[in-house]
Amino acid sequence: MAEIVNLRRARKQKARVEAGEQAERNRIAFGLSKAERSLAASERDKAERHVEGHRLSRNDDPETA
Repeated sequence: MAEIVNLRRARKQKARVEAGEQAERNRIAFGLSKAERSLAASERDKAERHVEGHRLSRNDDPETA
């Protein structure tokens, strides 16, 4: 005899598995901790200040335009 399968349970189980796989992909793609995000932001700000500090002329200065 064949095994009887409840289709409602099978659909729900399939949806759970797919949701879990999507969650795993999202954790990999977007999964930075708050500390890692703040570290990246501070490094980006430091690099901007470094570049801006070595600029010869500023665009907002009307005398050099």
